[in-house]
Amino acid sequence: MSDDDTRLLAAFEGLPTSAISDCMDRLAGTYRLAPRHGATPMLGYAHTVRVRAGDNLHIHDALQRVRPGDVLVVDGGGCEERALVGEILMRVAMSRGAAGFVIDGAVRDVAAFRAAAFPCYARGVTHRGPYKHGPGGSATAVVIDGVPVSHGDVVVGDEDGVVFVPRERAGQVAAAARAKLAAEAEILAQIDAGTYDETWIAAALMRG
Repeated sequence: MSDDDTRLLAAFEGLPTSAISDCMDRLAGTYRLAPRHGATPMLGYAHTVRVRAGDNLHIHDALQRVRPGDVLVVDGGGCEERALVGEILMRVAMSRGAAGFVIDGAVRDVAAFRAAAFPCYARGVTHRGPYKHGPGGSATAVVIDGVPVSHGDVVVGDEDGVVFVPRERAGQVAAAARAKLAAEAEILAQIDAGTYDETWIAAALMRG
């Protein structure tokens, strides 16, 4: 990973997905995918993969080229009938420095993901294994839970879900999210102090 890549990711360290999503018109992330590994946060660059429903041949192929810090972002068409990754592919990904999985489909061996605390977000869970016939491809635009994702986008995951930030907007979004987080911290302090201003509610009701 280049110094520029490292610096850009560092700008997102500690930012919650909620703040990032709010700064992207609240349209940037998933809502059907859930963390299957516990609470470990995820941060990296999207290594996109498209597969046939229930088939993981091209995930195996993509893992041959994955770079440290990459998140395998897999468009499985939302199919939950067969698991696309499990403990074996998790171990391969870990051995090559990958930062996690985002699977628009199903996974298995969730106990292994929890034990390893290796980030894995998926639509579903099933013990039923995948086929390995193809077709598919990688390093191409995909759609995850209705959200377009490009190879190289910034991927952030936490207990609330996953957001994807286009590389060309990443610096701007990170700065806006940090400003939002600071503003929210001020609101929380006002609530604790009993000085929270709720006059905006009446104005909003009038507009409605």
